[in-house]
Amino acid sequence: MSRPAASNRSLHAVLLAVLLIGVTGCTTDQPQHTPGSQTAATSSPLPASTSARPAPTAAGDACARAALARMNLAHRVGQLLMVGIPATDVVGGYTRVLPYAVGSVFLAGRSSAGAETVGAAVTLLQLQGLNATGVFMHVAADQEGGLVQTLSGPGFTAVPPALEQGQVGVELAVQTAVWAAELANAGITFNLAPVADTVPAGTAAANPPIGASDRQYGDDPRAVAVAVSTVVTALQEAGVDATVKHFPGLGRVTANTDTSTRAVDDQTTAEDAALQPFLAAINADATAVMMSPASCPLLDPLNIAALSPGLIGDLLRTRLGFDGVVVSDDLGNAAAVAGVPTGQRAVDFIAAGGDLVLTVDGGDAAPMSAALMARASSDQAFAARIDEAALRVLVSKQDSGLLICS
Repeated sequence: MSRPAASNRSLHAVLLAVLLIGVTGCTTDQPQHTPGSQTAATSSPLPASTSARPAPTAAGDACARAALARMNLAHRVGQLLMVGIPATDVVGGYTRVLPYAVGSVFLAGRSSAGAETVGAAVTLLQLQGLNATGVFMHVAADQEGGLVQTLSGPGFTAVPPALEQGQVGVELAVQTAVWAAELANAGITFNLAPVADTVPAGTAAANPPIGASDRQYGDDPRAVAVAVSTVVTALQEAGVDATVKHFPGLGRVTANTDTSTRAVDDQTTAEDAALQPFLAAINADATAVMMSPASCPLLDPLNIAALSPGLIGDLLRTRLGFDGVVVSDDLGNAAAVAGVPTGQRAVDFIAAGGDLVLTVDGGDAAPMSAALMARASSDQAFAARIDEAALRVLVSKQDSGLLICS
């Protein structure tokens, strides 16, 4: 994989590198992303395998492996957590989760403070994270556009909803490059976008999580695949990791997983055309795929997608060839997981093959960290699963210039 030159990295990463010169070594100059094919999948059934990026090699990931080797169990577990902190109180929010060595944060809520203010806060946040964990953090935002835009104010463009973005054709790459650069300059390393869900024509109003808010790029999987691939490439060329969501799709459900336990997709299969946008994103080398908390009984009649070994391991990893970071949708406040104890949600997601547990509630850091460590202490296989997941997260940080290597 290749990465843009340092001049294209986020402003905070450059500032932090300057602060660290001569003190703790140097930030990696490891390349990040080589944009993959932007050609959409055809309407034929999905192929049995793809040419997605190969599994990481020890030589290529030496910095990440060295970082992992230096970590105790608590710090390894911390790398598996992406915890919500208030977008309006970035430093204070992280201070409250410092005891749990949280390795990634999600700016929750909305901030209209503007790019300069956010960037300054994120720089201080990163120094906190480095002191607490020995590595810099992924700092995530939900910057899809439309009703879902965490950051606004001076220096941040008002991003239109995805449905509108999907209609601009070749201009989408140019527009996304502008929005991506704004995020990078404010220190955001991880965007929880784009949405790869396809909402069938005529059903948007009955699809609360996606269609009702125009979060979809269109109703044709082929067109959605082109748009998603374009957005992934533009984000990652600007130095912001893309998170494609919500696998295997929320475009057909008639309830919202945030507020209901009845979000069921009873149509999607392993051969479904609606998987084409996710496959396109994988071929574009997307850093992360977010798992849906909905039920998909034709794929797994027992577990919601986010807690399904079959959907993560068999479909996403083996069949579609994805070897990047698998992140959960919110496992904190979502009604879809309310019946599972907080700590157990994290354990079940990691056991199913996930890598990065996302919760919008900073208060979840304590029970989730405790549950993961308790399971690892009594289960050698689960401890190995934690190491595997932590390494994937650290590799993504290495690729983003967020690790310090001597």
